[in-house]
Amino acid sequence: MPVAHLEDRAILTVSGPEAEHFLQNLITADLTTLKDDEVRSAALLSPQGKILFDFLISRADESVFRLECRTDVADDLMRRLMLYRLRAKVEIAKAPVMPVSVTWEQEGVLPHGRKGLADSRFGGTILRHYDPPLPPADATEGDWNAYRIASGLAESGPDYALGDAFPHDVLLDQVGGIGFQKGCYVGQEVVSRMQHRGTARRRVLIVQGDRPLPAPGVEITAGGRAIGTLGSVSGNRGLAIVRIDRVKDALDGGDPIMAGDVPITPSIPEWAKFTYPQPADAGTGNA
Repeated sequence: MPVAHLEDRAILTVSGPEAEHFLQNLITADLTTLKDDEVRSAALLSPQGKILFDFLISRADESVFRLECRTDVADDLMRRLMLYRLRAKVEIAKAPVMPVSVTWEQEGVLPHGRKGLADSRFGGTILRHYDPPLPPADATEGDWNAYRIASGLAESGPDYALGDAFPHDVLLDQVGGIGFQKGCYVGQEVVSRMQHRGTARRRVLIVQGDRPLPAPGVEITAGGRAIGTLGSVSGNRGLAIVRIDRVKDALDGGDPIMAGDVPITPSIPEWAKFTYPQPADAGTGNA
């Protein structure tokens, strides 16, 4: 049951009597269905529907929400939230610096006996823990990232640049990070249109090489044609955001798919509900 401490994560808190209403009208996730013992993926978008910030959200108390994000963007996220606050009765703060703990425990209880928060991206089998004392680490961040990559879960930074990806590109629609039944939020019209028209063609795939993969950012090609970009890498395995219609064409045509000079085999994460485009809709893709 490995436990890793993630030093590159920060926690923001949004609290007050209007905290839920404030966030519900701003971010992609539907907070009305967020459970007390759950951590859920969410994002703050631009009006054009691109991800400005990605984070994990959870309830710290009845009127207090935690936003776990990358340390290097925490101050920018806090400033952006402050811009939207206006007269809302909320307080936005950054919690004291401490690592986030994540464990591969399967039974819902951390090794030291305290219950953690189920990371819903993994179906609740992975726990995150924020409150001290944290369980002692017996694994590294590299171990955790290898597990995340094998699971097919992308994060901004290693897998995509903030401001460059739509929520569908990074599978937020597949992990409960978008509330399609909720009301309006920033960028909602673009996301809803992409969902209803079924035009999402850039997707995260797991890629497997026959030898160690090159560094993140290398172009993915099929038959010499660019189809995407390599993201996180752990040995021979990695994540890539690619045009799945072009992947399908390459697979059907027997064209080699390459990450730099390394041949790769792409696969859809087992838990994902999307499939490769079929001939009837292959012409509706978007870049």
